[in-house]
Amino acid sequence: MSGPQESGVFTALRTQLQEAATEFAGGPDALEGILLGLMDDVDRAVREPLEIFPVCHHSPASALAMARRLREKQPKVVYLELCEDMAPLLSELRNCRLPVAVQAFAGEIDGFPQEWAPLSVVAPITEASAEYQAIAYALDTPGVELVLVDRSSDHVFQWDRADTEGTGGTSGEEDTPQAEEAALHGEAVGVEIGDLRPRFAELEEHLLRHGKVRHWSEWWHQYVEVPLGDSDHDTYRQVMFLIGSLFRRLAPGDGDRVRVDEDRERYMWTRMREHLTATGADPEDCLYVCGAFHAASRVEEFGVHGRSGTFTISPRTATTWQYGLIPSSHAAIEAQFGLAAGSVSIAAAQWQKSLKRTKVRPYRLEGQAGARASRAKKALPAAASTAEAPATDRLSGFLHQPPVLDGLDEAELLGWSVDIVRAARRNGYLASTADAIAVFETSILLAGMRDRAKPTPYDFQDAAVTCIEKDRVPGRRDVRRLVEIMMGGDRIGQVGYEALPPLARDVYDRLEPLGLKLQQRGVQRALLDIAGRPELEACSDVLWMLRRLMPQGAARPIMGERRLGERSIQESWDLALGTHQRALIELGYEGVSLEQVLEQRLRREAYGPRATTAGVLAAVEDTLLYLRSGRPADELGTHALKVLAAERSVDGAPEVLRRARALLAYYRTSRPTLPAWIESFVKTGYAHYCTLLPTAFRDEDATVGQVAAMLGFLFSMESLALSLGCDRTQLELAVAQSHPDDPSKTALLWAAQVQLGTLSRTQLRSRCDALLDNPLVVPAYPRYLNGFVHALEPVPGLADVVVEAVSNAFGRLPDTVLLPWLPLLITTLRKGAADLAPLLIREAGRIFPGRLPALDAWVPPWRTPQEDPFAASRARHATTAPRGATLLAAHPSACDGVAGLLGCEEGWQQQGTSAVPHAGAALIAAHPTTCDAVAELLGCDGSWAPTGDASAPGAALTVTHPVEAEVIEALLASG
Repeated sequence: MSGPQESGVFTALRTQLQEAATEFAGGPDALEGILLGLMDDVDRAVREPLEIFPVCHHSPASALAMARRLREKQPKVVYLELCEDMAPLLSELRNCRLPVAVQAFAGEIDGFPQEWAPLSVVAPITEASAEYQAIAYALDTPGVELVLVDRSSDHVFQWDRADTEGTGGTSGEEDTPQAEEAALHGEAVGVEIGDLRPRFAELEEHLLRHGKVRHWSEWWHQYVEVPLGDSDHDTYRQVMFLIGSLFRRLAPGDGDRVRVDEDRERYMWTRMREHLTATGADPEDCLYVCGAFHAASRVEEFGVHGRSGTFTISPRTATTWQYGLIPSSHAAIEAQFGLAAGSVSIAAAQWQKSLKRTKVRPYRLEGQAGARASRAKKALPAAASTAEAPATDRLSGFLHQPPVLDGLDEAELLGWSVDIVRAARRNGYLASTADAIAVFETSILLAGMRDRAKPTPYDFQDAAVTCIEKDRVPGRRDVRRLVEIMMGGDRIGQVGYEALPPLARDVYDRLEPLGLKLQQRGVQRALLDIAGRPELEACSDVLWMLRRLMPQGAARPIMGERRLGERSIQESWDLALGTHQRALIELGYEGVSLEQVLEQRLRREAYGPRATTAGVLAAVEDTLLYLRSGRPADELGTHALKVLAAERSVDGAPEVLRRARALLAYYRTSRPTLPAWIESFVKTGYAHYCTLLPTAFRDEDATVGQVAAMLGFLFSMESLALSLGCDRTQLELAVAQSHPDDPSKTALLWAAQVQLGTLSRTQLRSRCDALLDNPLVVPAYPRYLNGFVHALEPVPGLADVVVEAVSNAFGRLPDTVLLPWLPLLITTLRKGAADLAPLLIREAGRIFPGRLPALDAWVPPWRTPQEDPFAASRARHATTAPRGATLLAAHPSACDGVAGLLGCEEGWQQQGTSAVPHAGAALIAAHPTTCDAVAELLGCDGSWAPTGDASAPGAALTVTHPVEAEVIEALLASG
């Protein structure tokens, strides 16, 4: 665009700069163009009919100048550089304690890449900022309109697509003591009102080196904040215009960033002209508050009379944005915008000192929480409607005047020195009065070395670190952090109850019976005696849902648990809802109640593209635990069937087994019948894992634990699956088709064969002995043991065999083999079967003797000869004496009663006089049908003979099959 017309105000200064450029550069060159361009930018901004008020974010000098100007001018319209869609939230600032941040949040996006979700934009606001002065004035002054003119939150991501992936203000701060406060903004993109910092790295380095300071915040405090603190309005504006133009003209040629900056300026001026046209407001009654960088704009749309119709504002995407206020802190602002640690706290302290020194009465929102009480004063009279005085050159005088030497305030510095020593002693440092004197003198020395008459807070901080900091930090905070706290500390804001979203207010209301001040920061202990106060059960439900939804530490249970089918009668909680207020507020963007948000999240997890069967079952379990609703659980369980059928890997088999067992046990104990989905899940899972079993045994990626979990599902759910119509042959075929190469899986296959009955325990022991006899296999024996230990999951009855296998290895292997092999065994069992080791240890404790002296005479059970369990019974039946005669004679009344029920009218016989070798022969003959059926099952083809014949089949049956005869007698005796 063409250069602006000169007003003649800065002619003298322009001439001096031109002569200086010619002298230093030896003739006209780029330097002259830059210097004259600076004056053109200042002149143009000063002559604009719509007054531009340049600011720097969180600057006490800007806030002080803004408070003065608002009381002098009292504009009717205030245009503010802030996202235009955040305007409805500003009235809620009066219900908050600053600092807070205005947030725009989008959880579900439409029009942006999905990996960007969720989107978040925050604009932090502190009391020591020019934007807060403008907001407080506009909201509490009748007849004043506040108009936000910057791009919307949606346009922030539309225009900054190249820069959004690297945003986030908490990286690198996790190890610092104030990392929790620095992370209050989360991963949000920060927007500032007045981002004023050199974009030319060499320029910033030059300023820091010649200013003898360490970082930009210190340079700004020393060379801008202090000189402009007591300046008049025109001087302040012209200096800020000059700084903004300097940084703008010396910025590197980053095309994307320059394009975004210019588009923002076009956007803001377009919105202002639209508002002026729509309302007919006089530009002389308006005030435009923006960053100094944008105040020195050179776009064609600049100004009330700028070019119109050349810039088209793009429409917003279909993304739905939610808006709210979240707590902020000085540390969060510093971390988000790259400021030096403690700089915002020092600025807040400087703001309070400036108010006391200048007697300026700042604007505060009526009813502002946390605001200092002020004496009631009458409002200043409205500014006279006289024309503004013509602009004069105040910039030349400011640049020519020598630096004002602020005298040393010994009382203030001495107070700082005493306070830092006191704070250091409280935090474990061995500081004394001598250290206070040393800090005092060193501060003065450092200020003199840096050409300053008065030590700044940064000089004092360096002096304190030099004199007090030792080789180590005895506590949590070092001296630098103690100075920051002493200078004002990291003030943390709070969003008031009325400004909270409905969900957050509902949470506080439902937890009110606890009697705690949950909005306060810090950890509070809550004790719930649910048995004594049943109304606290509702509070318990809320706390468990908060634990599920909010970050770790917001609600932490100390005593009590929530499991399927169980309820605690007493609970103890550590609550820090005030500390995690931002997370609670962001929950409010997702719904109006905790139940709604939890159900939505569970559905998103279950129906997501990366959902697994284990994840869906976990969602079912959480639904039953927290929502106590059967409908969503049944719906999610039905979806688990589809996910299971679509899976082709066994990665989640252990988790599926654990959760399926828990859900099945819960439904069996809490409902009369199983839900249809759990029955279908067992049938589908049985067939699914039978199909995948042979492949899993051969797959190198499938671990032995996963295969064991598959077998555990098949064996533990087998009875239910068979009752629902599954075929056991499918499992037998799957095991028969499995041919693993891995030793662990081979041992697991042997255990499965034992469970199915195709391999006996004797054969299994023989195979284990063969492994120990083969020297080529001995090095791999720990892997076989690993498989046997994992087999305890599907076949827990093999615990004695596993103990035997381990014992045989220790007893048979020589030390030359056992000692190198032992570490491998320990690491293998610890890595692959740590959760099953207790079962193995318990079985070993049952088998081995409990005392050391008994170990010498102890014989392992697997080495003792196996006895026939029916040998004693067969020996008793082989005798001719009738069995049970002694017992019957000892209890004749019971025998008479049974005989009467059976219709036996014969009297008692003397022992040994019966013609029948066995007393049950007559009973068998009396009931031939039952005896015929049993005889057919046993394969007895003999015919009946008259009673009393010793060779009768009934008598022979009692002798040859005594156990079966006992069963028949019991059946007959019971009628």
